[in-house]
Amino acid sequence: MFDLIIRHANLPDGRRDIDIAILGQTIAAIAPGITAEARDTIDATGRLVAPPFCDPHFHMDATLSLGLPRMNRSGTLLEGIALWGELRPTLSREALVARALRYIDLAVTQGMGAIRTHVDTSDPRLVTVEAMLEVRDLVRDHLDLQIVAFPQDGYYRAPEGAASLTRALDMGVDIVGGIPHFERTMEEGRASVQALCRIAADRGLPVDMHCDETDDPMSRHVETLAAETIRHGLQGRVAGSHLTSMHSMDNYYVSKLIPLMAEARMNVIPNPLINIMLQGRHDTYPKRRGMTRVRELMAAGLNVSFGHDCVMDPWYSMGSGDMLEVGHMAIHVAQMASLDDKAAIFDALTVNSARTMGLQGYGLHKGAHADLVVLQARDPAEALRLKSVKLHVIRRGRIIAQTAPRIGALLIPGREALIDPATGFAPDY
Repeated sequence: MFDLIIRHANLPDGRRDIDIAILGQTIAAIAPGITAEARDTIDATGRLVAPPFCDPHFHMDATLSLGLPRMNRSGTLLEGIALWGELRPTLSREALVARALRYIDLAVTQGMGAIRTHVDTSDPRLVTVEAMLEVRDLVRDHLDLQIVAFPQDGYYRAPEGAASLTRALDMGVDIVGGIPHFERTMEEGRASVQALCRIAADRGLPVDMHCDETDDPMSRHVETLAAETIRHGLQGRVAGSHLTSMHSMDNYYVSKLIPLMAEARMNVIPNPLINIMLQGRHDTYPKRRGMTRVRELMAAGLNVSFGHDCVMDPWYSMGSGDMLEVGHMAIHVAQMASLDDKAAIFDALTVNSARTMGLQGYGLHKGAHADLVVLQARDPAEALRLKSVKLHVIRRGRIIAQTAPRIGALLIPGREALIDPATGFAPDY
């Protein structure tokens, strides 16, 4: 007797009409036609069942703060940073916790199982850190939350940047962050990468840096990050986020850079929604798109995962907590439209992101955590095309969110029908 069986599921790897049996908090079996009984059953009716979405790059301390203290009129990264600097002294722990919990509730209904949030450590009050540590404890039963110590104003540039980051790590923050391109000089940026990687190595922590989030092709701190990764033996534990300057670099330099990143086994985290919004702002036409070289990085064997980055904050007035929206944009910007491309994009929202975050027990196999999402789509390509509804969200074997299927009612006389957006026909469930 199992606790739950999901029947007639399609899996992301192409297997169809598969049953998934759950016992307690664990996947106990995956096979066609499981004959055992269960206390509860979900009939997926040929819909896609996937492991949960993971967001490896987000800013939880800023989310849902749009309009505070005012709107970003230029829409630029630098005005967003300036706005955040105005808002930061007014932040309270209670408001930060409340906004974060509102966002997480939204994200869970969108099938989110894990988020890595960068938390600003530039204000020596560290109220942002206190709030996110509280949130991490509050949500641990329904979402894995990782926290990056992020010196938004610069590790060296902020008056107490170095000391505040060290205090944040002492308080229990998981990951060492940085923003070398925002230091005063290229040299100080390079020095910050070296110092922060040394801290991570000494403490046994991962690294996740905002790196070269600029249109300047001479912003090449990712080269230093890769070299320091190798120097300190951090291979596989370092992520370079954004890497938008690579969009503007010359091809010869990139032909040397990508093999170095591959040697470092670096994780790469583009953020398609925010990258396409903020980059190229100084261009007239032709206007650069700004997202890093996703196809080439994947082809070189690097682990590429996508982040949502922002939702309704000083940098981005859009966003829904839906990682399929992120993947949908990536398909367009990276011009990755084949079925194989879409499968790779879907992996970048799920298994690749879980690998970036070092999640244990993640996946669709016997013995994995029973963390699953049933989508109103038949396969990953359809899920990305439609940004599909997440019909059931399961965490450790328990349904924690449900959404009614999206069904259209056609009212034309003589053609009245209910229409499933995935098939264009009446729903079969």
